[in-house]
Amino acid sequence: MARRFEVRDEQWDILSPYLGNNQKKKGRPQADNRKLFNGVLWVLRTGAPWRDLPESYGPWQTVYKRFSQWEANEMMKEIFESLREGADMQDLCIDGTYIKAHRASAGAKKGIWTALADRVLVLVVEDVPLKSTQS
Repeated sequence: MARRFEVRDEQWDILSPYLGNNQKKKGRPQADNRKLFNGVLWVLRTGAPWRDLPESYGPWQTVYKRFSQWEANEMMKEIFESLREGADMQDLCIDGTYIKAHRASAGAKKGIWTALADRVLVLVVEDVPLKSTQS
């Protein structure tokens, strides 16, 4: 029985053309890509170091090496682009609580203020007409 954060059979049917195991003619048999992919998902979901990967997913070095290979040959990028194409945007919701608003929208006084931008002190002028020193 798969855990809730592991790839289900119907999901693996979509992913297997990208990550399916290719049988080698010689040498040691290749590790199961589904198990390794589930290990990658576990690390990404928990944020744990690779060395803390449970042994049920195989050696952490193998999981990391395969993930690095998938990244190097852009296999992960292809997977995410493929999944994005078939995405159902019906329940898409953008939360506006993290969008920054101008300080004047909260009632602050408009005018001259300084801001630190790209480690350089910048003088920003907003909605203030230039004052002439000559009358």
